[in-house]
Amino acid sequence: MSLKRITLKDFVIVKHLELDLSSGFSVLSGETGAGKSILIDAIQLALGSRAESSVIREGATKADISLEFDSPSHIDTWLDEQGFGLDDGQHELLVRRVIEVSGKSRAWINASPATASQLKELADQLIDIHGQHAWQCLTRPNSVRILLDAYAGISTTGLTKLWDQWRASGQALAKAKTDQEKLLSERDRLIWQISEVDKLAPQPNEWPELNAQHTRLANAQTLIEVAQKALTAIQGEDSGADQFIAIAQSTLESNSHLEAEFGELSETLASASAQIADVAHSLQSWLKRTDLDPEGLAELDERLSLWLSLARRYKRTPEELPALYASWKSDLQALERSVDLNALEQADKDAQKAYSTLAAQISAQRGQSAPLLSNAITEAMQGLGMQGGRFLVQIEKALTPSSTGVDEISFLVAAHSGSTPRPVAKVASGGELSRISLAIAVTTSQLGEAQTLIFDEVDSGIGGAVAQTVGRLMKKLGIDRQVLAVTHLPQVAACADHHWVVSKSAGSEGTLSQIHSVEGSERVNEIARMLGGERITEATQAHAKEMLEEAEEGSLGTQKASQVDKKNTRKKIQESKS
Repeated sequence: MSLKRITLKDFVIVKHLELDLSSGFSVLSGETGAGKSILIDAIQLALGSRAESSVIREGATKADISLEFDSPSHIDTWLDEQGFGLDDGQHELLVRRVIEVSGKSRAWINASPATASQLKELADQLIDIHGQHAWQCLTRPNSVRILLDAYAGISTTGLTKLWDQWRASGQALAKAKTDQEKLLSERDRLIWQISEVDKLAPQPNEWPELNAQHTRLANAQTLIEVAQKALTAIQGEDSGADQFIAIAQSTLESNSHLEAEFGELSETLASASAQIADVAHSLQSWLKRTDLDPEGLAELDERLSLWLSLARRYKRTPEELPALYASWKSDLQALERSVDLNALEQADKDAQKAYSTLAAQISAQRGQSAPLLSNAITEAMQGLGMQGGRFLVQIEKALTPSSTGVDEISFLVAAHSGSTPRPVAKVASGGELSRISLAIAVTTSQLGEAQTLIFDEVDSGIGGAVAQTVGRLMKKLGIDRQVLAVTHLPQVAACADHHWVVSKSAGSEGTLSQIHSVEGSERVNEIARMLGGERITEATQAHAKEMLEEAEEGSLGTQKASQVDKKNTRKKIQESKS
């Protein structure tokens, strides 16, 4: 058994409810509108369904749902990985969810906060719910694939990883090719710009030096005249400064014996005379190496003009042009270190090959298991009053590969003998759809890990002997699973190991729903009510007793048949894999 207890507080029209569940096959029945599906809704909400404030009982501030499970060993690893591991000595798994009036909700797994996605992931491992519109998922390709893969024992986790790797390698290759096109365009642009500036080849700090040289050459004539005039003033034949200083120095020195200070002044003039001589020598040297050089001035004019023109073209100051030129050269070197497309192409080929190899293996497994699933569901359909009907799992090559393989899987149904199988969505009868859905649920549920199977009015649209068959099928499932069914059919209810009745009553706190277990005469009366309506007669009671007795007599045979069916099903699947 898996689900042990359900506790509801202020949920829809339930004020407070504690329901202890048992193993085997349990049914919930009750009058129309009594709220039979409330319990199923609460379980789904506790396990991650979308929460809304409308589920809070009128007048209450919050709804509180708690579920207690026997903790199956196959989820221990998941609980540990998610941080919800059981304490030593703890065997129960506790799930709780509270919905506030604001619409916000909080959830816990084993008293630790949990997200809605974690609840859903846990739910997939604990409970398998089949609703009255379950047939709708049979028209969705992904749902169909999941059913076949579950039956065949196929996991696509590894294939999805290879698919992601293949996509990533393809994207990397495409990006590299795109980038290379941009790189070549950028490279051409840089080469053109660099070649244009190469004519100038501007160097750091060259601009101020050029300006200084240009200033000198542009004023060369004036500077020569200034230097010549200064030299004449220093060394003129009759009135040069050097001559006058020499006379003064000699006069002071010759009288220094009379006045000691004259000697000091004489020495100073001697030093000045030497410095003037150095200046004269420098001026003479400068005049010898200096020329008007109109050609040099013209070259400087041309270079400065080109410098200014390039700076304006690239919207930089003349001082910034050398740095821009250097950066272009650096960028060009980086761009020329192009992407290694050969390596990326090989990686993409390897990723595609790895994906295709595993996808082919999975396709082969699906191809081997599809006939087995087709036959098993066809057989179940026969027992549900669809004699001559046929179910077909069709596998075709998908137009494009995906993360789950290269197959396009669909379910086809021939409702009657001789009719051509058609897609499930085109089967017109609602009763046929319900029975097909139930046949699939019964067939595939035998192999799942979920220990609790819930059927929410999947028996709508059927009756009579077919309804009795449905009840027996669910009882068969309940031999080694916990099965909970919401039903309005007495034939199904009679086959249950445990029977719960949902009722509602009006009081000072409004309309409230209650659930209670029925046994003995109470159960006979409930099945009689389901048979004949509100008025229970001796005839309906007698019929109810007879149905219960027949169901009890068939229990042993059902148990043996279930064990044989399950063993044979597993054997066939294992044989298909080998």
